[in-house]
Amino acid sequence: MTPEFSRPIRIDTIGESPRPIEIMADPAEREALARRFALVSIGRLEAEAQLRREGEMLFAEGRLRAEVVQSCIASGEPLPASIDAAFLLRFVPEDSLDAAEEIELSEEDCDTLTYAGGAIDLGEAAAETLALALDPYPRGPDADAALKAAGVLDESDAGPFAALKGLREKLGK
Repeated sequence: MTPEFSRPIRIDTIGESPRPIEIMADPAEREALARRFALVSIGRLEAEAQLRREGEMLFAEGRLRAEVVQSCIASGEPLPASIDAAFLLRFVPEDSLDAAEEIELSEEDCDTLTYAGGAIDLGEAAAETLALALDPYPRGPDADAALKAAGVLDESDAGPFAALKGLREKLGK
């Protein structure tokens, strides 16, 4: 499958000195990514990165900026959002990772992606970074009312504390 926002960068063009790269998604790419990530729309998606190489590993450090419209999880109303996310990515050859090998990462470690065929795809990396930066449960100002109207209980109406609250009301305290 070809990614919607593909920007392959040949690894033989990346050296030890940082190489600046800027990428921007065109309208068709943004529309396809919006479908992929179940967004109303993506008005802007761009990234700037410094690429450098250490042996077979490549690093991309930079910033992603986007303007998106998500749907409220309760009411479905459109919610505009601005994304401005720093990233640090490490690309390793696909065959260098053993599927059974367990990798432990600390907070300081960067995200690790694989590459094959002598190129990394900075566009797909930017798309994945966008997906991780999105609010997974966007809620608009009318979300609570929409949930209540749908019969969804909030935390105070469910669970052990709700039982205690009900008992308290029964006892008249």
